[in-house]
Amino acid sequence: MASIDVNNIFSVSPGLFTEKCLDIFSFQYAYNPVYRQWCDLSGTSPIEIKTLLDIPALPISFFKTHTITSTQFEPELIFESSGTTQTINSRHLIKEGAIYQRSFENAFRLFYGDEKDWCILALLPSYLERKHSSLVVMADQLIRSSNHPESGFYLDEFEKLSQTLQKLEAQGQKTLLMGVTFGLLDFAEAYPQQLKHTIVMETGGMKGRRKELTRAEVHDLLKAGLGVEQVHSEYGMTELLSQAYSKGEGRFYCPPWMKVLIRDEEDPKLVKESGTGLLQVIDLANIYSCSFIATEDVGRVYEDGSFEIWGRLDNTDIRGCSLLVV
Repeated sequence: MASIDVNNIFSVSPGLFTEKCLDIFSFQYAYNPVYRQWCDLSGTSPIEIKTLLDIPALPISFFKTHTITSTQFEPELIFESSGTTQTINSRHLIKEGAIYQRSFENAFRLFYGDEKDWCILALLPSYLERKHSSLVVMADQLIRSSNHPESGFYLDEFEKLSQTLQKLEAQGQKTLLMGVTFGLLDFAEAYPQQLKHTIVMETGGMKGRRKELTRAEVHDLLKAGLGVEQVHSEYGMTELLSQAYSKGEGRFYCPPWMKVLIRDEEDPKLVKESGTGLLQVIDLANIYSCSFIATEDVGRVYEDGSFEIWGRLDNTDIRGCSLLVV
């Protein structure tokens, strides 16, 4: 079996999630040599895997040093994390771009409805500048799908963005303003306004650009500067094909094909469905790379499956959206 049915991933029911995870684990153990070697070195035998908590998670850093693929293929897309000359960037080889598109479109519609109802404004580099950024690829497609004449990228055009927002507000148009955190903070500082029909969504990214702030401090500044009651957030990364969303207070919720677990900082084999520690992500959309990822994010997972991010382990690389425009 060198392929697996992807059609029912995005409609998996909670009752069948574990079964689907076990199927994908078996597939990836058989056809992902790096993951299989990691499982073997971890002393895990496939016959011992009975529950979600038994499935070994691949350290996310392996995407920097190894080619992580399940089966051999010529990738349609390659996603790369942002970085500097001093960092090693992650690379995620994507067998089928359609799987990624189905994942982010289905998740967006689940949390926000049809993208055609929205005008989508992105404080992000344009697709032509960062076509290997999974976030930019997602934003580009959502902008296209929205089919609104004002939808687009506005990274270096604060005045135009402000004028566009005022026009959309006057029309009562549902608008999503999404962007890297420091970009939103710079815009809110330069062009403060009161938005009533606009959702502001930060996608992370502060390191090396501004004084480090807590999420609460960032949200308070954005709420004050842009007049919104809540600031939404997106949790995604180069190594994942799915996103979780927060509609306020920094508490994220996953789509049905994604789940976050907690592992102990001292004993990585001690994994729980809720509690505090290091986040471990199951992303069924990662079917042709690795669906079981041990991140370097520290936080809490609640009993309902929602989660918070508190920060990263010390001494890990600066990564992701924080360096998207460097």
